[in-house]
Amino acid sequence: MSKLELKGVYAYKTDVGKIRISNEDQASASFSPYKEALLVVCDGMGGANKGDYASKTAIDSLMDDFRSKRKMLPFLAKRWLSRALRKANSIIYSESESNPSYAGMGTTTVAVMLLGDKMVVANVGDSRAYAYDGFNLRRLTEDQTVGDYLVRVNKMSEKEVASSPERHVLTNALGVYPSCASDIRIYPYFGETILLCSDGLYNNLSEASIRATLSTDERPDEKVASLIAEANSNGGSDNIGIVLWEASKRD
Repeated sequence: MSKLELKGVYAYKTDVGKIRISNEDQASASFSPYKEALLVVCDGMGGANKGDYASKTAIDSLMDDFRSKRKMLPFLAKRWLSRALRKANSIIYSESESNPSYAGMGTTTVAVMLLGDKMVVANVGDSRAYAYDGFNLRRLTEDQTVGDYLVRVNKMSEKEVASSPERHVLTNALGVYPSCASDIRIYPYFGETILLCSDGLYNNLSEASIRATLSTDERPDEKVASLIAEANSNGGSDNIGIVLWEASKRD
């Protein structure tokens, strides 16, 4: 068990953007009774409020389970997070099967659980998690899209994928199939700033611009608001969901 006590502050917010009519992104963060933190961003899909329902269902299910879970070691937390995602997937899929108006809905989900000197990072879809150490902005997740897959298997270059109409097509999402696979990894945690976001942020704002905003002396809630404002000023082509965690300085 980690001997380091987790201390910090988080902020989260979503925004409809400048093009979309409805907001299907959800973001949330919470502490457990054991001073662990869970950060989650979901980007729903399906239109006509289906995506909104899917993303809210996923985030509510994860947060409810997190607040009632027991304290656990990181490798058990990885197993717990996998089960929690499967449960959320089952709830969304069952609703889409039983309610015709929700047929075809789903949601991306990126989650980070902080446990002292470890973090468990889970990804389903193309929302992202980043770690910022004051100098470098490091991606903790890989996009689960057709474009990203083609680059990884050397079928297309990043330049070729950038102009492909299928580059953003998801290869994975919660609620679309009876079962789901999630990419879950454990990393050491050294007190970095953690940013979770939907594609509405990183498609409208470069990583250099994100890093520049994170490096300011603004409060976390101010940084979140600044990131959203910058993404919207660059077109705001999609909903934007953000969670930002900043650790307290350690003695």
